[in-house]
Amino acid sequence: MNHLTEAFNTPWKAWNQMIRWLTYPQARLMMALNGIRWGRGWSFYGLPILQKHRQSVMKFGKGFSLRSSARSNPLGPNHPVILSTLRAGAILEIGENFGMTGGSICVGECVKIGDNVAIGANSVIVDTDFHPIDPQKRLTHPQDGKTAPIVIEDNVFIGMNCLILKGVTVGQNSVIGAGSVVSRSIPPHSIAAGNPAIVIRSLPKIQSL
Repeated sequence: MNHLTEAFNTPWKAWNQMIRWLTYPQARLMMALNGIRWGRGWSFYGLPILQKHRQSVMKFGKGFSLRSSARSNPLGPNHPVILSTLRAGAILEIGENFGMTGGSICVGECVKIGDNVAIGANSVIVDTDFHPIDPQKRLTHPQDGKTAPIVIEDNVFIGMNCLILKGVTVGQNSVIGAGSVVSRSIPPHSIAAGNPAIVIRSLPKIQSL
C-alpha cells in the first residue's frame, strides 16, 4: 500500500522507473559493443553518450547509476551523461555506488573515482586542456592540449554545475559546493567552494562507510 501511495503522490518517480526499464536493453547493448562488462545494480535513466577510444580502458563498479533524461532529476540535466576517453591508453575507472546526473567526464590521460561518489547535475570532469595554449601549436597540433590525472577519492559529493580540472585530487569525504571550479587539489574532510574553489571549513573525520 505504501508503494501505491508513493506512486500516486509522486508519479514522476514511477515514470522514471519506466524509463530505466526501457533503457536497460539499449544500455546493455551499448556496453557490450564497447567491451564493457555489465555490473551488478547498474541503472540508467535515459541512455548516456559513450565515446570510448578502442585502445582505452573504462571500468565501472557495482551500483553504477546515471541520470541522462530531463525528467530523471528535478535539477534538469542539460544533456545526457557523456563518458569519453579521447586517446589510446586513457583510463576512466569508477568505483562502487557512483551516481551522476547529466554532465561529462572527458579523459585524455586518467580519471580515477573512488566508492560512494555523487556528482550533481551538469558538472564536468576533464583532465585535459583539449587544445594547446600556444596559438602556433594550436594550428599545427590542435588536439595536443596538456593533460594531468584526476583523482576523486571515496565518499566525495560534488554539487551541481561544477568544473573539475586537470591534475586535481579531491580528498575523501569532501564536499564541493555548487558552481565551483576546482583547479587545485582539495584535502580530505573539507568543504570547498568558489572560483577557484578554496576550502571553507574542515569536516569531522569519519570512519569509512
